[in-house]
Amino acid sequence: MQKFSTVVFDLGKVLINFDHNIWISSYNKISSGLGNRYYKKYNENYFVHSNYESGKISDAEFIKYNLDWLENYVSKKDFIKIFSEIFEPQKEVIALLPKLKNKYKLVLLSNTNNIHKIYGWEHYQFLKYFDKLILSFEIGANKPEEKIYKSVENFTKEKPETHIFIDDILEYVEAPKKLGWEGIQFKGYENLTAELKTRNII
Repeated sequence: MQKFSTVVFDLGKVLINFDHNIWISSYNKISSGLGNRYYKKYNENYFVHSNYESGKISDAEFIKYNLDWLENYVSKKDFIKIFSEIFEPQKEVIALLPKLKNKYKLVLLSNTNNIHKIYGWEHYQFLKYFDKLILSFEIGANKPEEKIYKSVENFTKEKPETHIFIDDILEYVEAPKKLGWEGIQFKGYENLTAELKTRNII
């Protein structure tokens, strides 16, 4: 009898990489230093990002903040395009999904937002392997809040200890352990496969 029923994956920095330097370079091409000024303001006001990803503010509100930080050099359409074109699939990790799908429920658990979903990653074919996408802005909570992990359990109807979570951020891996989950901090493909093999998952 296998120990785990469900493998839960983070999205960013696990299945897809992202690079915020693309924002900086894109905006610097529009006006000298604009990208650097924008990114400084984005990080100084990170509560806006967090509130957006937990569904507390709307697309329109988030866009307005960003256009203000961009000093009105950029249109709404161009902001959405640049904001979203930062992703690159991690093919080795993605190749594990069809193998895992044969034995386990697969759930995607991501702190993300509506703009990135629609314009950034929703078209990726590997999403078809997941039984459920649990997205922070739809749930109304961000990792490491308990509510978002409970949302996974509410979907799977499985015991907490049968869930294993893979995320690059240690804090997010540790949080559901309080519920009884097991976790793996993602440190690269080779390390991940070794961790999965020690648990007889692959």
